[in-house]
Amino acid sequence: MKQNLTITIPDKINDELNKIAKDEGLSKSQIVRNALADYIFIKRFRRLRSKMMAKAQTQGLFTDDDVFEKVS
Repeated sequence: MKQNLTITIPDKINDELNKIAKDEGLSKSQIVRNALADYIFIKRFRRLRSKMMAKAQTQGLFTDDDVFEKVS
């Protein structure tokens, strides 16, 4: 199911969005959907990374080198 979302954006952002839509051959809606999907992915990744970092630190893993050393 799809839901509608109405947002208000400043003119400057709208102008840039129009340019990008034209250059990429996408609708403004598709660009916003893609941007939201990317934002949600990044938020989930950062949340998971924080959890994993806490676990790693309890095992003495603080840097990429520590992890590399452990798995090598």
